[in-house]
Amino acid sequence: MAWVESLQKAINYMEAHLLEDITIESIAKQANVSVFHFQRTFSVLTDLTIGEYLRRRRLTLAAEELSRTNKKVIDLAYKYGYDTPEAFTKAFRRQHGVTPSEVRKGIGKLQSYNRLVIQVSLKGVEPMKYSIVDKEAFQVIGVKEEYSYANEENLRRIPTFWDEVNANGTSNRLFQLNNGLIKGVLGICVDKNETNAKQMEYWIAAASENEAPEGFESFEIPASKWAVFEVHGPMPDSMQKAWKQIFSEWFPSNGFEHAGTPELEVYSDEDPSSPDLYSEIWIPIK
Repeated sequence: MAWVESLQKAINYMEAHLLEDITIESIAKQANVSVFHFQRTFSVLTDLTIGEYLRRRRLTLAAEELSRTNKKVIDLAYKYGYDTPEAFTKAFRRQHGVTPSEVRKGIGKLQSYNRLVIQVSLKGVEPMKYSIVDKEAFQVIGVKEEYSYANEENLRRIPTFWDEVNANGTSNRLFQLNNGLIKGVLGICVDKNETNAKQMEYWIAAASENEAPEGFESFEIPASKWAVFEVHGPMPDSMQKAWKQIFSEWFPSNGFEHAGTPELEVYSDEDPSSPDLYSEIWIPIK
């Protein structure tokens, strides 16, 4: 449960510094994990990005202060991180459905997002099928993109990357190249924290013993002990549900920690909308 306590510590830090220009690096540091792993864990457990959480909380506090004080809208805009009253009003209306001036007139209702407290479920109502396996290092061949954590670019761009790879035939080519230890096309998250704390790589690849053909690159997945989880059902909902169950139930009730090396999602060439679709999640553990 220590990692849950670390996550809550990071959330408490965000709350204590809501009115400051805090960075995702400083937030992750409170949890003693890399930016990538904090960002991923937070979004899986809360269904929010860090930026969304901060924005919602600031606008919640702004609405409360607007209701109980006579402070000018321009002063509140600057206080809660907006450069102009116009930008503040636009964001305020997007969250609350009313403008600041309408609130002052008693028009409409406000939408409050309360301080977040992480509560982890240990009920284990739905069984999880997994295995623990040791694998030697192996090569993958594929295509990659590098993303910045700034403005959570990685969370926006990865789905688009998959759309591009599926549309241009690259995924079909990867299935043909797949002759390595793991069968299927892989989505691989590579944290670049050791070399650049603000960057990550995302690979769409296949395990292969061949040399990388033109247009592709190769990458070595290090030897690891893996927790391999079965995922049943259509994409993307089944994969998202499995990740949430892993972080909210499996990790808190086991003595393992994420090893910090690349993690894998394994996809078959079956119909992604099929209720019988089989996929896997591979997490390096220690």
